[in-house]
Amino acid sequence: MNWKSFFLGVGVGIVTGFAAKELLAENSCVSSEKVLAHVKSEFKKEAPISGSWIHMKTEPYEKNQLHYNVYRGGISRTVNEEAEQYEFVADAKTGTILDIYPIT
Repeated sequence: MNWKSFFLGVGVGIVTGFAAKELLAENSCVSSEKVLAHVKSEFKKEAPISGSWIHMKTEPYEKNQLHYNVYRGGISRTVNEEAEQYEFVADAKTGTILDIYPIT
């Protein structure tokens, strides 16, 4: 066996594997369940949560002339025995909460 060919094959395999990993990581999204769990944990800091929901599919969203793929969802909670409902928008790539607003 020729050692040059062997090491060349190993090198090409490592480079190809690294490039594939980077390409897949660039296009991947955080799961909607993880995003909802993050939002719920943030809301629980203020008051108990009575319900929550999230759309499983991403959708385009623009904020401050920046374009995102986002998950939309909602949270219900009780504060001072009054029900409050909020809708949220979270970045699908990072899970960062981009917007929260009350539903009236």
